[in-house]
Amino acid sequence: MRGRIAYGLMKGSETHKLKSMAVPIINRRHYCSSSSSSATANDSSNLPRSSRMGRLLTGAAVGLVGGAYASTLDEATFSGWLFSATKIANPLFALLDPEVAHRLAISAAARGLVPKEKRPDQEILGLEVWGRRFSNPIGLSAGFDKNAEAVEGLLGLGFGFVEVGSVTPLPQEGNPKPRMFRLRDQGAIINRCGFNGDGIAAVAKRLEAQHEAKHGGKTSSGILGVNIGKNKTSEDAAADYVQGVHSLSQFADYLVINVSSPNTPGLRQLQGRNQLKDLVQKVKAARDEMQWGKEGPPPLLVKIAPDLSKQDLEDIAAVALDLNLDGLIISNTTISRPEAVQINPVSKESGGLSGRPLFSLSNDMLKDMYILTKGKIPLVGCGGVSSGEDAYKKIRAGATLVQLYSAFAYGGPALIPQIKAELAHCLERDGFNSIYEAVGADCR
Repeated sequence: MRGRIAYGLMKGSETHKLKSMAVPIINRRHYCSSSSSSATANDSSNLPRSSRMGRLLTGAAVGLVGGAYASTLDEATFSGWLFSATKIANPLFALLDPEVAHRLAISAAARGLVPKEKRPDQEILGLEVWGRRFSNPIGLSAGFDKNAEAVEGLLGLGFGFVEVGSVTPLPQEGNPKPRMFRLRDQGAIINRCGFNGDGIAAVAKRLEAQHEAKHGGKTSSGILGVNIGKNKTSEDAAADYVQGVHSLSQFADYLVINVSSPNTPGLRQLQGRNQLKDLVQKVKAARDEMQWGKEGPPPLLVKIAPDLSKQDLEDIAAVALDLNLDGLIISNTTISRPEAVQINPVSKESGGLSGRPLFSLSNDMLKDMYILTKGKIPLVGCGGVSSGEDAYKKIRAGATLVQLYSAFAYGGPALIPQIKAELAHCLERDGFNSIYEAVGADCR
């Protein structure tokens, strides 16, 4: 396995404090499930009292499935049974406050209280992007594991890749609660969290601990993306992103500049042509001034909003091509309220809307960007994916990789193998032999 070593070059007073965290790291991290759980357990134990019911439900479910282990014939069979069993427990999470349920899910994944996929992905789903091998193109988007507490557990669910963050230089509480709202009938979520998180130092410490822990036990592979953002009160956005690069890029298989959250004032202004060009140049320079091994630095992507004009998209495409950006994620949540959700009183809450109602908007934008970039830049389709057919449509619209979040929050672990199986069926049904053949099929 090829290795990539990075040594962070830290600058400024704040980044100097984090210098000790920039340690040699192997690019394709293989996390240790037995050890990384203990490394994150303490960080994820501060659950609200209202999650007591969730703990009991999770414990009961784990006891139920554990007792059935003796009757299984092999690991693959048992793995499939475990994923199916989560369909029983997952609806119970809907009884909890959305943020409490989210916190409980992260805690469970960090402690290894979620199924682990033992069945290999179908060969047709495998692909290579940026010189990295993905066993399948289905990933978990940023926003779920903001603080890198449950990377091993989430990768173990069978995702082809997991993206943590957004991570800001300093810890911040985010916006006042309540700030997450379910629209169950529409399969949607509104959030206005505002980059709540533990900050770079805590996240770097966890990722470093996970890397070190892998040497002591059984490991599993997976692709890790790190999504970086800016603090709400920061007066120098570029400096925040540069600090994120210097502190976290050595742990990442790819990096994402998030300039599209609607919940941080002024953030989306960074998507303007001149602002984005200046930001990307500074971030690339920060990454490239670090010392890398033969495999080179992690690819750099930008995540954009779905609420952009045609001119905005043309400007972003021009910047991406001019600066040789490695990819774009399309898209973040929307501040619009499609007609399908307007009948729900919750739709009046401010914040970004994700889930099924976002699918058409983000997919149309994905097609436009694929055409504008002439298929030269890998695109990650994100927004409203809840089935294998949805993922397939993203790929046909120009996505090389696909991410989901809201559907996972509603459907739980059982959704992952289901989506992968459906996607493989769609590819075979339409005569494609690989993901590559299907990318951009609707734009040709």
